[in-house]
Amino acid sequence: MSKIKAAIIGTGNIGTDLMIKLMRNNDVLELAAFVGIDPDSDGLRRAEKLGVPVTAKGIDGLREMPAYGDIAVVFDATSAKAHAHHNKLLTADGKRVIDLTPAAIGPYVVPPVNMSAHLDAPNLNMVTCGGQATIPIVAAVSRVAPVPYAEIVASISSKSAGPGTRANIDEFTDTTSRAICEVGGAKEGKAIIILNPAEPPLVMRDTVYCLAQTDDAEAIRVSVRQMVDAVQAYVPGYRLKQEVQFEKLGPNDLAGIPGSPTEGGLKVSVFLEVEGAGHYLPKYAGNLDIMTSAALATGEQIARLQEKALQ
Repeated sequence: MSKIKAAIIGTGNIGTDLMIKLMRNNDVLELAAFVGIDPDSDGLRRAEKLGVPVTAKGIDGLREMPAYGDIAVVFDATSAKAHAHHNKLLTADGKRVIDLTPAAIGPYVVPPVNMSAHLDAPNLNMVTCGGQATIPIVAAVSRVAPVPYAEIVASISSKSAGPGTRANIDEFTDTTSRAICEVGGAKEGKAIIILNPAEPPLVMRDTVYCLAQTDDAEAIRVSVRQMVDAVQAYVPGYRLKQEVQFEKLGPNDLAGIPGSPTEGGLKVSVFLEVEGAGHYLPKYAGNLDIMTSAALATGEQIARLQEKALQ
């Protein structure tokens, strides 16, 4: 089976990790270009050593590369502002774009929740690292019971937060909050990110709180476990830290909860840990690993569909 050609824009931590993942025994995608703006970046140097065609002239350099016409899928791991410019050019050229920034131009995609519904979209947004880790759990709860409110807290090591992450903190919280509702199925959502300066660095930890209007704790427990298994299929370091916790709430316990729910239900608390695979980034950087893994899983599925269409 011939491979679908892909390009990666962004030579920072996320782009470089994605490059290495894509090149590890991939049977559907071939990396045809690695694109940055800093000729001295570690990512470009590594790509050159691996024999990947590179350019340090950004999106303009990519469009001038000989292989550009054959590239079908482009991963953008730059910034929300830069992505808006890149997307206009790439989609006009007929490229499928997978967005690893918080730009949210295309539909939010979380692979085990809604990937199949958006594989024909010209631009697919991978939400955020916190969203990729927590929205599957919100969706697992909402598929068995109404969720008037969900809140997530993503705690990542300060060392794993590069300049792109730090520059997009506001976009991170806004994008994740919206995706908790649009993808996770909650009526109201809130996202909090914590940059943890602890030494030695700690792996990504995530807490998910949901108000579920049901008394069936077992149905939620089973659904969450099934979803964790689905995420582990492409992020082996994704795991529950402990059993799902439940607390019965009555109508009088709901004061101050957004969305003004009037019925009681179960407060569902889920505690997660995301350890990276260590392909390029340290294992504590699970927040970056889950983004690149989710993007690659999406790109591979697009490539399979395109290959099937060509047969």
